[in-house]
Amino acid sequence: MLASMIAVVAALAVLAPTMVSAKQYVVGDGKGWTKDFDYTTWTAGKQFFVGDSLVFNYAQGSHNVFKVNGTDFLQCSKPLVGAPLTTGSDEIPLKTTGRKWYICGVSGHCASGQKLVITVSDGSAAPAPTPVSPSTGAASGSIINAGAAAVMVVVGVLGMFMF
Repeated sequence: MLASMIAVVAALAVLAPTMVSAKQYVVGDGKGWTKDFDYTTWTAGKQFFVGDSLVFNYAQGSHNVFKVNGTDFLQCSKPLVGAPLTTGSDEIPLKTTGRKWYICGVSGHCASGQKLVITVSDGSAAPAPTPVSPSTGAASGSIINAGAAAVMVVVGVLGMFMF
């Protein structure tokens, strides 16, 4: 019985970091994806990892999101290939490490500050998270796998009673 409980606890310890580590960042928090906002300040103190995602919220038809390279980012140029995201609630999963650049392709918006650059790190070497002050808007780093954490707790409790 003790061996079974140890096995359940060990399995939970191994699975827990991968199940609750992915975060969903709402770009700009409550302000969303808009002109005249300092996205450099918004990214300060945030660490982005493979498995996290960005959500760009904006009024559909007023803005869009283009993924660009560093040169296009600096020049506020739309890419020659690729279509913009235009739903007004665009979620972009962060699947690879490295620098990622995003701009609004509406004329003048990028030049007015509607552009974002982040660096995505490998989540397997993620350091312990630092405390984050509460934001005034939407959950900027909310854990999207809270349901997975609840499942882990239920499995752990059931495992103790079953063995």
